[in-house]
Amino acid sequence: MSLFFIGLIILAALGAPIFALLGGLSLFLFHQAQIESSALIIELARLADMPSLIAVPLFTFAGYLLAESNAPQRLLDVAEASLSWLPGGIAVASLGACALFTAFTGASGVTIIALGGIIYAVLTRQGYSEKFSLGLITTTGSLGLLFPPSLPIILYALVAQISINKLFAATLIPGLLLLILLSIYAARVSLKGGAVAIPFRWASFKKAIRAAAWEIPLPFLIIGGIYGGVFTASEAAAVMAFYVLAVEVLIYRDVRVSSIPEVMRKSMTLVGAILIVLGTALGLTNYLIEAEIPNRLFGWLQTHISGPHEFLILLNVFLLVVNMVEIFSAIIIVVPIIVPIALKYGIDPVHLGSLFLLNLEIGYMTPPMGLNLFLSSRRFEKPLPELYRAAFPFWLMLVFFLVLVTYIPGLSLWLPRILKIQ
Repeated sequence: MSLFFIGLIILAALGAPIFALLGGLSLFLFHQAQIESSALIIELARLADMPSLIAVPLFTFAGYLLAESNAPQRLLDVAEASLSWLPGGIAVASLGACALFTAFTGASGVTIIALGGIIYAVLTRQGYSEKFSLGLITTTGSLGLLFPPSLPIILYALVAQISINKLFAATLIPGLLLLILLSIYAARVSLKGGAVAIPFRWASFKKAIRAAAWEIPLPFLIIGGIYGGVFTASEAAAVMAFYVLAVEVLIYRDVRVSSIPEVMRKSMTLVGAILIVLGTALGLTNYLIEAEIPNRLFGWLQTHISGPHEFLILLNVFLLVVNMVEIFSAIIIVVPIIVPIALKYGIDPVHLGSLFLLNLEIGYMTPPMGLNLFLSSRRFEKPLPELYRAAFPFWLMLVFFLVLVTYIPGLSLWLPRILKIQ
């Protein structure tokens, strides 16, 4: 057995696909426990029967279409024309635009690449320091992960086997409060640093609104439809995919019809990778449950950690480290292990979902391995230590907010309770 695990570590170091590692580990453990290997295939079949699964490819396809179009520029123009007259208005507009774009594309890297250069130029032109501008872009790259229809929310709900709509509602209030906190900081920096506010101009505002007239209703249509009970998350994904396809291809014509197969190929490559990892991870989860690994971990934790408050501290530290790795792997591998343990400590699984996703957001900008730091370093050709310093004030605010969400469960659970989402 030792040789097998050594070989697995070597293969991982050499860059073997994670689904192959998880699948091989699952088959080996099932064999050692004298359980039929068909248990792994059963999980793949069960995955295909999940009714909510269709949301993953549809939302991903719609997000890739938006990224291929000029929607990022139009979105930022609307935000800038609406808020640039306020203290810190340009920064607030950037925060909102990035959060919305990340929510719809589901990928932090896409936001930094698609919007980073535009936002950096706007912020520095308005008098913001290079340090603040880099820090804001690095932070906002993952800010939208808490807003529906973010793909990580859907994936977490599938893995944890909780309602997608309920988790959408649970993350919305923390996401909005975090956006407000960062906006207040941006306004303070603006007033202190002398950033120039742009007078409100009706002509610019109307021009931006007209240019994005077909895209502005999208968040209201999708998010409002989900919370209003008009359609489920899966139905919302179908509506969004159809709407974005019609708007970007037929109305704006930013994406040529001949480019659609390539957009589909890129998006479905990501979806295929997610699903095959998810299937093998669910097989491994079956073994963990069969071997009572969560119960054993809980027994060990009980001897060292007395209550849920101490457990949540340990969990947050653990998640900040784990979530610096690739986003979907972190969800698929870690969630099945921590959910049963958290339940034994009396922690609501929906509240746990909010904590996990917020940790994921912070992990993206946590030195030394946070993905956003590497992306910003490459995008703006800046050394990593400079990005560490630029992102640090934002990182501190996010960690402070994480503490609030951790120990005030009502921030996550209030809206699902009010909306009576099951």
